[in-house]
Amino acid sequence: MNLISVEHIAKSYGTLRLFEDLSFGINHGQKIGLVAQNGSGKTSLLKILAQKDNPDTGEINFRNDIKIGFLSQEPDLNPNLNVEESILASDNEMLKVISQYEKALQNPSDADAYQKAFEDMEAHQAWDFESQYQQVLSKLKLQDLQKPVKSLSGGQKKRLALAILLLDSPDLLILDEPTNHLDLDMIEWLEGYFTQAKMSFFMVTHDRYFLERVCNQIMELNQGELYTYKGNYSYYLEKREERIQQQETSTEKAKQLFKKELGWMRRQPKARTTKSKSRIDDFEDIKKRAQQRRKDHEIELEINMERLGTKIVEFHNVSKVFDNNTLFENFDYNFKRGERIGIIGKNGSGKSTFLNILTENLKPDTGKVVLGETLKFGYYRQGGLEVKPGKKLIEVIKDFGEYIPLAKGRKISASQLLERFLFDRKKQYDYVEKLSGGELKRLYLCTVLIQNPNFLILDEPTNDLDVVTINVLENFLMDFPGCLIVVSHDRYFMDKIVDHLFVFENGNIRDFPGNYSDYRQYEAHKPPEKTETKPTPTKPQEEENPENKLSYLEQKELKQLETQIKNLEREKETLQQAFLKDLSAEEIKENSIKLQEIEANIDEKTERWFELTE
Repeated sequence: MNLISVEHIAKSYGTLRLFEDLSFGINHGQKIGLVAQNGSGKTSLLKILAQKDNPDTGEINFRNDIKIGFLSQEPDLNPNLNVEESILASDNEMLKVISQYEKALQNPSDADAYQKAFEDMEAHQAWDFESQYQQVLSKLKLQDLQKPVKSLSGGQKKRLALAILLLDSPDLLILDEPTNHLDLDMIEWLEGYFTQAKMSFFMVTHDRYFLERVCNQIMELNQGELYTYKGNYSYYLEKREERIQQQETSTEKAKQLFKKELGWMRRQPKARTTKSKSRIDDFEDIKKRAQQRRKDHEIELEINMERLGTKIVEFHNVSKVFDNNTLFENFDYNFKRGERIGIIGKNGSGKSTFLNILTENLKPDTGKVVLGETLKFGYYRQGGLEVKPGKKLIEVIKDFGEYIPLAKGRKISASQLLERFLFDRKKQYDYVEKLSGGELKRLYLCTVLIQNPNFLILDEPTNDLDVVTINVLENFLMDFPGCLIVVSHDRYFMDKIVDHLFVFENGNIRDFPGNYSDYRQYEAHKPPEKTETKPTPTKPQEEENPENKLSYLEQKELKQLETQIKNLEREKETLQQAFLKDLSAEEIKENSIKLQEIEANIDEKTERWFELTE
């Protein structure tokens, strides 16, 4: 069933032509993801489809009585309403029936009101929808229904607008970056919701896992041309590469960019659906993959930043409490050269506080942070870049630096850096006020990178960036030789860039040796927590730890195990390298026996390490 037919539409703003002669259709059941660079007209196209704007030429035919829901990046909500009133403001009768039933439940003494509400629920067959209503509000953390809209944060408003849209059940959803302002748990829930629901949507998102797992069609808007691929994101990458190779005018750079992206997608392990593999095997597999990812990368841009000394950053017994809420305590860590750390945790778990303590913008309650003498931070914050009107892009970058030094005396200029981040020579002389939101974020990234830091901190760097720009950023970061910390809800980005995670949970910072997908896989296989009551201790008190932490001897054993496992891994690697030499049959047999013994020893010690860390 055809929902919308788009015929030969065009859109311009002044002398800027976004697109022309676009034609396509949207049918029932299609879940379409639109991929395009910032500034190419994605949002304008969405507004036209949502009937919030009109094309300059061409026409759009809508199915009779079609109901379209539109999620914009800046939701249009009535500030004088509260959360519940905003949800009920739609013309969905079912929502009003459910609302009356929920109120009747809160006032059980009014038997007549409850009876009427119950009968209305029966008459409208609203029980399944009531369950969906509760699930949506719970998952998007909108339980305070009386909270005024004007007191909500930007993220809460976006979540409220998304909830209203899902509960209103339109025939077609038009979605502009639906995962922005959602935490990782919300994103994964929404991904599952969209995958299972029988709905139709047309969506712009930079979340490539979302495109991969949710969409059944990808459209690419490239230099005013529209290309359609009937498949998910990896299918799109494959067919796009074929298209580029067939075009005589395509550049080698463009070929390589998408070939790398496709190769990386193909190398990723598929999500497991069972818990048959032991957690120890999972953990060993995770460690090997984390080590291999960096080895597989071929450096294109060898940056010659100021060398980090032996001391980079040291955390000594650092703790921080806000409003009687312990964010983290007694945290010790020494950063090493080339570390690439992702930070994950629920909102309010202390991620931003940790970064402020790291950069000496906030003092810890206890402990101290020691910074190395040669350390130079580059900090990309969510707040973005503030630039006075009347400045050209190239002038903004040159205010921070003229070039980034490369190895062997080479260098990349401010103009070349802008080109690398998709600002051509002509665009570099545009005024900053002409930039779209995504282009402004791209420029901000360039101002951070041109300062040639040796320790990069990126707080949600992919928000408002298009997929093509994110891919460019990923390749730049893969070449970056310094330390890197990333806070991001973009799972694909985290998977590609980081080697291990700081997981903020329950007032603790846990170091996990893998990327986000590794972590989710590992957590999925965690055995359920036991809830039985512990027996009263019979051993002397000094042999028991009252806080259920490791005893002194167990802590000592844990540290010894970590050292022993590292040494055994080195022995194993040395022995494996020996097999590459010309060995006699006897030597091969002898080394094989040794290798089996070492691997068995590693397994045994790793299992004990697991027991202690659990």
